[in-house]
Amino acid sequence: MNPNFVNTASATPAGVAPRERIVTAACDLFYRHGIRAVGVDAIAEAAGTNKMTLYRHFASKDELVAEYLRERARLADAAWDRLAAAYPDDALAQLRAWIAKMAERLANADERGCALVNAAVELPEKSHPARRVIEEFKTAERSRLTQVCRATGLRDPDVLADELHLMLEGARVTAQSVGRDGLSERVMRMGEALIAAHAGN
Repeated sequence: MNPNFVNTASATPAGVAPRERIVTAACDLFYRHGIRAVGVDAIAEAAGTNKMTLYRHFASKDELVAEYLRERARLADAAWDRLAAAYPDDALAQLRAWIAKMAERLANADERGCALVNAAVELPEKSHPARRVIEEFKTAERSRLTQVCRATGLRDPDVLADELHLMLEGARVTAQSVGRDGLSERVMRMGEALIAAHAGN
């Protein structure tokens, strides 16, 4: 195993089924080190299992990559659901809380941006099973943001959703390519400025 890959098995509760351990290890290693850099041997070792067991649950590494991205998509969907539950019937509060959460993540040194965007860069082949997961998630994410923006009553909500989405995607890339210093604060200011611009007559 690559010595730079930290074994995640020790953090996995005893009694967890092999498939879940494999997915957990893959999610951690793929996100921290990149999909191309991590082989099935490293994943099996980190999961406390072996390649035979891994291939019993996943026909190929590509299928495991697709499941990793589905898991990340489920986490993102759950985050939106928590915002809706925390601010029922207040779409503007949901929107502001979403921007604040994204800004908070940008300040975290352990964050490597959006897992699905990173995967899209690593996996340009349209035939890769992960591509469909990426495209479906990004479309759904954009749709969810648009729905929230429409519910705020702000002017031109579809345009606002586009602006916020592009701003956050760009900020994630900036965090990795240029640095994080002051980025969260700028994102918060820009988010509020966009909201204010769409609140006008």
